[in-house]
Amino acid sequence: MSIFEYNGSAVVAMVGKNCFAIASDRRLGVQLQTVATDFQRVFKIHDRLYIGLSGLATDAQTLYQRLVFRHKLYQLREERDMKPQTFASLVSALLYEKRFGPYFCQPVIAGLGDNDEPFICTMDCLGAKELAKDFVVSGTASESLYGACESMYKPSMVSFVT
Repeated sequence: MSIFEYNGSAVVAMVGKNCFAIASDRRLGVQLQTVATDFQRVFKIHDRLYIGLSGLATDAQTLYQRLVFRHKLYQLREERDMKPQTFASLVSALLYEKRFGPYFCQPVIAGLGDNDEPFICTMDCLGAKELAKDFVVSGTASESLYGACESMYKPSMVSFVT
């Protein structure tokens, strides 16, 4: 069994017309045993940027805390929020920095850039980015999620949530 599968997880992000959606499961398990059913995997960085962390739960929480710290430093220095592309580069650099003792997480980043342009990407535990124009998935259920996303995705979907 891979260490990525130890806690189990599923994260998916999908884009639409000037919008995005990111979702995850809430189950925290240790192999076949359920520990909690309200575990948070999707975190808000700011109003237009979210990150979902699948993989080992302890590494996901540690990585999230480091990312919040780096984002707050950026806000103090630049006096503005990070763009999604900049944040993705930050996450990638942070993961690559720890490549010899990696965080066992697979981040999914979703946000709105300039002119409400949606941005989604995922990366492996070493920080190699995979950019997409439609949807990205990560976690132990990624094979099932790919099938569901491929069958449900339509270009230029609109959001009904206001």
